[in-house]
Amino acid sequence: MIDPKNVKNKALVDWVAKVAELTTPDNIYWCDGSQEEADKLFNEMIAKDACVKLNQEKRPGCYYFRSDPRDVARVESRTFICSKTKNDAGPTNNWMDPKEMKEKLNGLFKGCMKGRTMYVIPFSMGPIGGPISQVGVELTDSAYVVVSMRIMARVSPKVLDVLGENGKFIPCLHSVGVPINKPEDDVKWPCNPENTYVVHFPEERLIMSFGSGYGGNALLGKKCLSLRIASVMGRDEGWLAEHMLILGVKDPKGNKAYVTGAFPSACGKTNFAMLIPPAAMQKKGWKVTTVGDDIAWIKPAADGKLYAINPENGFFGVAPGTSMDTNPNAMLSCAKNTIFTNVALTDDGDVWWEGMTKEKPAHLIDWHGKDWTPASETPAAHPNSRFAAPIENCPSLDENWEKLDGVPISAIVIGGRRPKGIPLVYESFNWTHGVYLGAMMGSEVTAAATDVKAGTLRSDPMAMLPFAGYNMAQYLGHLVKMGKNLSMTPRFYHVNWFRKSAEGKFMWPGFGDNARVLAWIMQRQNGEAKGRETAIGFVPNYEDIDFDGLEYSKDTFEELMSYDAETVSAQPLKEELYEQLPNALKIEREALLERLS
Repeated sequence: MIDPKNVKNKALVDWVAKVAELTTPDNIYWCDGSQEEADKLFNEMIAKDACVKLNQEKRPGCYYFRSDPRDVARVESRTFICSKTKNDAGPTNNWMDPKEMKEKLNGLFKGCMKGRTMYVIPFSMGPIGGPISQVGVELTDSAYVVVSMRIMARVSPKVLDVLGENGKFIPCLHSVGVPINKPEDDVKWPCNPENTYVVHFPEERLIMSFGSGYGGNALLGKKCLSLRIASVMGRDEGWLAEHMLILGVKDPKGNKAYVTGAFPSACGKTNFAMLIPPAAMQKKGWKVTTVGDDIAWIKPAADGKLYAINPENGFFGVAPGTSMDTNPNAMLSCAKNTIFTNVALTDDGDVWWEGMTKEKPAHLIDWHGKDWTPASETPAAHPNSRFAAPIENCPSLDENWEKLDGVPISAIVIGGRRPKGIPLVYESFNWTHGVYLGAMMGSEVTAAATDVKAGTLRSDPMAMLPFAGYNMAQYLGHLVKMGKNLSMTPRFYHVNWFRKSAEGKFMWPGFGDNARVLAWIMQRQNGEAKGRETAIGFVPNYEDIDFDGLEYSKDTFEELMSYDAETVSAQPLKEELYEQLPNALKIEREALLERLS
């Protein structure tokens, strides 16, 4: 524990005191992020039957949590951007007048931590003290949040050293929203679904979250700070906060390049970040390394190039569908010191989820805490069940993943789930054209979605629709502007791993074979690969792709690379949003229609 008497930042001390006066916790605990602290909190939660210590021979240092069934995912309908004006939030964000929202939240937070401990979590998103990093402090009454933030961010007394006496920090206030009047009130997973709010005040750089204990709503360093607030900071300060993976790729000659990638949900983002090339390519010397799987902070440097860091310190991955066949690096990443939430428990104290093994276990305890067998009609693990794993566990971790200045970005890969009309890969003509491709990005909704009919095309510009902390049109305009002052603008590559044949079968094998597309992208940066110009961008010829070890006919490839003019020219944005787009993107659209005609 950090001794509060040693905290020098008066603004922080005063804020903690002010929040304590409002929320009336029984105790205040300043977290130091140590293993001893985590062990103490885990043991306390085990004693309350709030978590389970897994089989330490199979999962050393791992713990299991089961949430309230009403609190299992991000709540976009209860997520607000409370900027000074509604137009600043834009047509795609929920907005409420900041003063009105503050009054509502202060009423909810009043006395909400009675009977609980308020934990003070000083954390850094990005390497502590790095030029791209940001300091945040989360106040929470959830021990689950404390142990999870320790994995996902850098929690340490060193953060307060960096903050010093006058340093600025991003205040993050969270409560599960259920005070304790007597010991038996302390339920296993406290939450207040009827009064859940995840609120951002962009101008104040303030985050307030009430009523949910789920990671995306409660770990405020993640989507809330790293994307919604950071995107506004990026707009104001001249950098980018993006919902992107970062990977490194090395060719047989030893050349190394770094690539970012933006993909909507269920489009293989984590798999791509942890890509393992096919054996034939590995033998030639191709290697892919992981810098991050979810968020990239990207800043221009003095050399006129963009450099990116992964601000996180761990992986908050979706468990179902992850296996040694689909993503062995992810499986190995959660082999130790990991927190699992809403997966199923095996009889020998391990975890299981759908898609993890070919054979289903004969018996499990499901995420509701009930007996489960293969004959059960409900899934054993929740479709959004998660693992929070330390990034240091990742076998493919890049040697420069924690470099203070970040890694230089050569290419940006974007794409969604599109069964028809969109080719496997094409390269943008220039930066603004690439931003246009990102603006028009869409993805077919899968059957896992409950709020939208499966097969519906959902617009998701740059995979940032739920995460931009200000007007989406202004965000896209900021992207256009960022390219103007660069001496080397990364090229955009639109990919589609999910093209289907007339028979409804996937035309591309995906997974590790996506490295064949990545190799072409890298060789384009080195001037070693050809590209054929089309109306939509530059595309590879059959001979430009390394098919060694994969039987893939030229006829199938040409069908895979074909495009439908109506599909590629579609404008999926809401008309209100499209009308607010910068003229540069509207001109790109007119140019595309001209080329297609």
